[in-house]
Amino acid sequence: MSRKIKLIWDFRGPEALEIAKHHVIHLEEFAVKDKLFFYETNISPVNELYCIAYITVKEEDMITYRDALLPHRGEVAK
Repeated sequence: MSRKIKLIWDFRGPEALEIAKHHVIHLEEFAVKDKLFFYETNISPVNELYCIAYITVKEEDMITYRDALLPHRGEVAK
């Protein structure tokens, strides 16, 4: 069974939450346009000046997403 990989983008500053929300829209648009599967997209506020946006994908699709979208980091999703 394939692992799930969470690709993560970090946003900092007073507009971090709004930028992360907007980034998620583009992540979903990319996946739909290229007919790529994803498990979920979401944001995770860390504090008022730091928020992450992420997309969780199949391990076998990770390279396609990584090379096109240039995430800041990635991790194996739980």
